Amino acid sequence: MVKMIRLGQSLGMLMVSSMLPTACQDTAAVCSSPATSAGRVALFYVALYVLALGQGFRRPCTEAMGADQLSESNPRRLASRSSFLNWINFSVSCGYVVSGHRDQLRARQRQLGIGFGVCWAMMFVSLLVFLLGTGTYHPEQPRRSGTSAETRHGDAMDDTASLPTPPRDHGADKGIVARLLPIWMTSVVYAVVYAQMATLFTKQGSTMDRRIVIGTGGGAGVVVVLVPPASLQSFVSLDVIVTIPVYDRAMVPLARRVTRNPSVIMTLQRVGAGLATACLAMVVAALVEAARLRAARDADLLDEPDISVPMRMWWLVPQFVLLGVATMFTIVGLEEFFYDQVPDELRSVGLAACLSIVGVGTYASGTLVSAIDRATRSSGESWFCDNLNRAHLVYFYWLLAGISALDVLVLLYFAKSRAPALLVHT
Repeated sequence: MVKMIRLGQSLGMLMVSSMLPTACQDTAAVCSSPATSAGRVALFYVALYVLALGQGFRRPCTEAMGADQLSESNPRRLASRSSFLNWINFSVSCGYVVSGHRDQLRARQRQLGIGFGVCWAMMFVSLLVFLLGTGTYHPEQPRRSGTSAETRHGDAMDDTASLPTPPRDHGADKGIVARLLPIWMTSVVYAVVYAQMATLFTKQGSTMDRRIVIGTGGGAGVVVVLVPPASLQSFVSLDVIVTIPVYDRAMVPLARRVTRNPSVIMTLQRVGAGLATACLAMVVAALVEAARLRAARDADLLDEPDISVPMRMWWLVPQFVLLGVATMFTIVGLEEFFYDQVPDELRSVGLAACLSIVGVGTYASGTLVSAIDRATRSSGESWFCDNLNRAHLVYFYWLLAGISALDVLVLLYFAKSRAPALLVHT
């Protein structure tokens, strides 16, 4: 509950900070005050960091608590726990799609304050719904050494609840961390690839033909809509929305019926499939970027970065779709994997470590881009110069594709050779 309140507070601060410029438009002296401007900027950044803090607290605890409701003593509930992590990511992706389109509309209408206000209201409603269900939640009891799953639940719970908890084996906990660290590190490469969605992929889209013509013929009946390049990011969430039901309700049941094995799909196999798909996404991105550069060269636009390249923006959709498939496999697989591998009392910590992969990968992507930019700028033209028609994103995409391919091999090595105990069945 505290985590949700923090999110509500941060959204309220964002709403206030975004409305301040509108409130002072009629008073030029106040708007021009450096102190007032610095205060608005400070409030905005504080709100962003509080939002990040609340999100970091809320999501791991929410997912761990939800999965804990599905007791391990019931095989049907155990299978449902895997589905729960699928569907909670389905819900998150639905929120991304709705909020993304709404915020872009508000931004074009210069009504960001209203957009943040709607977010705050939704967080308030979510908090109320959460509180209404408090009476139905039950805490998951940590497993005790020498106590079977059958004695942890049911009528025997009262008899075992008073048993003393054996001393904790801290050496075993360190062994768990040591085994999980290689998987965590290999997954950071996926996060580096994922970071390109909101940066270089979107920048590519801004240089391409983004027009949508509505209507036929000429005259006033034709409407030309200019699609914001950031709208392409919605294809990742839309893809997750489509593929999770197919995976959860079609692929897994079919595989189990064919093999007659209820645990036919392993979490690390799912993660490996996601890493391989991310590698394929970078290959496709490199090929599309090469085609975009050819179109710019053929149209003699290499030195005209402000003119759209005669190539439709929809050529970028396949790489976004592949990244969505990679997200469905990798993120959900990692969440289930880290939840299962850590001690029971550290499940939310395990999920937090899993979700930290995206944040660390974003910083790693920025560091990698900065290092390559300095190295290539000193020896000639930067791979990331402002004029993308003269840049060399193709080289960077091929580099990420190669790193991703190597990352898949490293994951297989750690999963099979170094840490066979980590192969946990879903």
